[in-house]
Amino acid sequence: MSGPTPAFWQARFEAGNTPWDRGAPNPQLLHWLSQAGLNPARLGPNLAVPGCGSGHDVAALAGAGFSVTALDYAPAAVATTRERLAALGLRADVQLADVLHWLPPSPLDAVYEQTCLCALHPDHWVAYAAQLHRWLRPQGRMFALFMQAPKPGAQEGRIEGPPYHGDVHAMRALFTGSQWQWPTPPFTQVPHPAGISELALVLTRF
Repeated sequence: MSGPTPAFWQARFEAGNTPWDRGAPNPQLLHWLSQAGLNPARLGPNLAVPGCGSGHDVAALAGAGFSVTALDYAPAAVATTRERLAALGLRADVQLADVLHWLPPSPLDAVYEQTCLCALHPDHWVAYAAQLHRWLRPQGRMFALFMQAPKPGAQEGRIEGPPYHGDVHAMRALFTGSQWQWPTPPFTQVPHPAGISELALVLTRF
């Protein structure tokens, strides 16, 4: 497998070496929830969070009334998410699973993609994008935060990460206009505590 393995991520979580973790839900997620763009009554309740990490966003979505399926292939991430939900009295289906192979029992209404794509080596992006399209029902929504983390080595053709840089041109090639409806730019840029940023946008599956 190209790039980080489950053992790599397990070691990071066990050591508490998770600099991407804000310690709270992503502010853009809270904005989407407060502005009713991300609402189970409007979209439908069934939502997946691939690469759920420590579960802050899972808890926010479960608290908003979604039927959340949270996925991660690091056992420590799954355990942390379950503990967080239990402490808050919230419920979600938290699964130890590989997003490149997992399939929902029925099509989903929405996906929240924030940390998974940037954690996967680009060799796996085409397969992952196909999975996201496969998971969603027609007109389902993907609420995406594409990590903006360019590295100096990119000028020499090096692939460096994680996090891997989600260049918008690469994202357009992955999530093509024949399969996804894109909003009109400019897209919201969300600052990240690590000194990088994320591009926030909502894609609709054709």
